[in-house]
Amino acid sequence: MGVDQKTVERWITKDRVPHRAHRLAAAQLLGVEETYLWPGATNDARVLSAGRAELADFFPSRSAVPPELWRSLIDGAEDVVDVLVFAGQFLPEVHDVYRLAERARDGCRVRLLLGDPRGKAARARGEEEGVGLGLVHRIVLTLRYYAPILAVKGIELRLHDTTLYASIYRCDDTMLVNTHAYGAAAAQNPVLHLRRVPEGRVFSHYCTSFDRVWVNAVPVTDVDTVIASFDKLEG
Repeated sequence: MGVDQKTVERWITKDRVPHRAHRLAAAQLLGVEETYLWPGATNDARVLSAGRAELADFFPSRSAVPPELWRSLIDGAEDVVDVLVFAGQFLPEVHDVYRLAERARDGCRVRLLLGDPRGKAARARGEEEGVGLGLVHRIVLTLRYYAPILAVKGIELRLHDTTLYASIYRCDDTMLVNTHAYGAAAAQNPVLHLRRVPEGRVFSHYCTSFDRVWVNAVPVTDVDTVIASFDKLEG
C-alpha cells in the first residue's frame, strides 16, 4: 500500500482511522467492506452527504413503482442488468423477456438470480408470507418465462437457496431495492430507488450483496430439468 509499517500499527493498536484512500486500499486488499474495518468511517461528512444523494426516489411499496420505470431502466441498460429475487414473477409480465435478450445481444451482461424451488429458503419465505407453496410455484412459472432466452450469449440464470433481506434490480448505475419485511409479500414492501454517486456506499453495498449470492448459486441451462426435479420432489 506504500504506507509505513508503524502507521499501520497505529491503525490497529491506537484505533486510528486512516485517510479514505488508505481505507479503500486496505479493504480491497483484504476483500472486505471498508466499514467492516473502520465502522466509525461512516461518520465522514462526505460519506453521509453522498449517501443521501444516492437515494433518487422512494416508493412505499413495489406496487407503487410505475411500470414504465421498470421498462425504461431495462431498455436503457448498456452494461449490466442484475436481478436478485425469489420469484420476481411480475418482472417478465411487466417487461417482455425478449427485450432482455436484445440487451444481451447488444453487449449487456444479464444475470438472473431466482430462488431454488427445491430449496429451504423459498419454502420458508412462502410460509412467512402465508402463501405456503405458492411462492415456489411462482418461481417455477418465472423459470418458464425466462427459458426461451437462456441460450442467448450474455444471459445467465442461477438458483439460490439464500435468505433474502431485499430483492435487488440493478441496471447500470441505477438500482431498485425492494426491502423485505417479515410476513409481508414483496409487492407490499418499500422500494429504494438508488443511483451510483462518487463517495456513495449504499449502491455498492447492495452490489456486494448480489455478488455474494451469485457466487454460491447454481447455474441453470436447462429449465425443464429443474422443473422435472421439482415435480419429482413434490410428487
